[in-house]
Amino acid sequence: MLSSILWAVLGGAILGISASWMLLTLGRVTGVSGIVGSLFNDWSSESGWRVFFLLGLALGGMLLVIFLPESIQPPSGRPPILIALAGLLVGYGTLRGNGCTSGHGICGITRFSSRSLVATLSFMATGFVSATAVGFILEGL
Repeated sequence: MLSSILWAVLGGAILGISASWMLLTLGRVTGVSGIVGSLFNDWSSESGWRVFFLLGLALGGMLLVIFLPESIQPPSGRPPILIALAGLLVGYGTLRGNGCTSGHGICGITRFSSRSLVATLSFMATGFVSATAVGFILEGL
C-alpha cells in the first residue's frame, strides 16, 4: 500500500514540476489537447516542441510497459469497443470543454482559474458517475 502511495506522490510531483517548467520557460500551459490541436490546426515554428512533447509522452508510456509492465494494466473484462467509445467521448468532452484534464486540472487550477475549477469538477463528477454506471451495467450482463 505504501509503495503505491509513494508512486502516486512521485507521479504528481513530476507532473507539477513539468507543468511549472513549461509555463516558466515557454509561457505555455501543459494542456495535451491544446498541444495536439495546435498541430492539426496550424503548423508553425512552435510545432517542433509540440511534436517532441507528444513523442516524450509516448516514449514514457512505452518505457513503463517495458520496465514496469505491472504499472500499466489494461481494463480487465471491458470490451474493446467500450474502451474505444470511452476514448471518443473523452475527446469530444475535451473539445466541448475547451481543454483537457491536464490543462484545466493541473495548470488551470494552479493559476486560480475559476473556469478550470468548474471544468475539473465537472470532469471528475461525470467520470465518477459514468464509471459507476458502466460498472453496474457490465455486472448485470
